[in-house]
Amino acid sequence: MAEGCMMALRYGMVFFNLLFWLGGCGILGVGVWLSVTQGNFATLSSSLPSLSAANLLIAVGTIIMVIGCLGCVGAVKESRPLLLTFFILLLLIFFLEILSIMLFFIYQDEIDHYAQRDLKKGLQLFGTEGNVGLTNAWMIVQTDFRCCGVTNHTDWFEVYNTTRVPDSCCLEYSDNCGLDNPGTWWTAPCYERVKDWLNENLVALWIFALCTALTQILGLVFSMTMFCQAVKVETFYA
Repeated sequence: MAEGCMMALRYGMVFFNLLFWLGGCGILGVGVWLSVTQGNFATLSSSLPSLSAANLLIAVGTIIMVIGCLGCVGAVKESRPLLLTFFILLLLIFFLEILSIMLFFIYQDEIDHYAQRDLKKGLQLFGTEGNVGLTNAWMIVQTDFRCCGVTNHTDWFEVYNTTRVPDSCCLEYSDNCGLDNPGTWWTAPCYERVKDWLNENLVALWIFALCTALTQILGLVFSMTMFCQAVKVETFYA
């Protein structure tokens, strides 16, 4: 009976980590594709230019692949070192996620202030050489969210040193429409628009977070159960 349960647990662990590994491969593939085809796509921060969508996806995909591989091989071979390494890495990531969420809520006002200041600084790099990713990101954000600037469309006046905004701020896009009358521009702040969008989708974000946490907890339980069983078997036959 115990052996049958252990076998089921092993297969469950292998299946779980195989899906985990395949998911990591998919995320890594998307990150590499974005990096090759779009450059530093979605880089909005001037102080953290490496913090792009492509780089984040590559990093996350690689971490998931490594952890999934450790768990899968550890389950197949019933290797105590690999199962313990898998458990420790997953537990560390779980605690870091909880810590990050706690720090975000504690320092939310400070994070808001820093993010707005950093984004405004990034506007100065818009359209400059070597900053295609930042330029494309701002064009997409302003077009999709129907907004202009970080806190106001006047943020762009300091960039151009004149009453002008990028063409992506226009109600109806056309070449050099950013030089037209301000009445033809979006005036809503992009920072607040994005925050409103996140608040509107808060339920979906929390469901995703809970599903992620549940998956990690199951991985922790499976790996530690297998590890303890492997210790018992080794002790029994010692």
